[in-house]
Amino acid sequence: MAHLTQNPADKERFICIYPAFINSKKTIAEGRRIPTEKAVENPTCCEIRDVLSAAGMNAFVEGKMYPREWNRDTQIRGRVRVQIKKEDGTPFDEKLSSRKCVMLYVAEKIPKLKTRTQKSGGGDQNTQQGEGGKKSKKKKK
Repeated sequence: MAHLTQNPADKERFICIYPAFINSKKTIAEGRRIPTEKAVENPTCCEIRDVLSAAGMNAFVEGKMYPREWNRDTQIRGRVRVQIKKEDGTPFDEKLSSRKCVMLYVAEKIPKLKTRTQKSGGGDQNTQQGEGGKKSKKKKK
């Protein structure tokens, strides 16, 4: 019953979202919590925070590790805490009123980030240039 007396606006009461929750490369046993077709490939804490901040939510990153993560790499480290309820207990945002709604919203918005669209565009150009270079070397021999 202690959770009923605590203020929902306290930072300890914010929900936690680990990148593994919305990672399409993970299995359910490894921590994914949304369907694969809606999940994102290798999301980061910064991307999750950026999407939620842009939506007007109160979110911040903590340097914690997901317990099921076997790789202790510093790039994977982190979790995002998000406020979904106001002090009076009403939802902060009506469309993002539950943990699952927040995860689905973030997974939908991350592929639209500028960093994601620029990386994919630049990667395609580099692979095409590399293939062209290989072909020209064959012609010279």
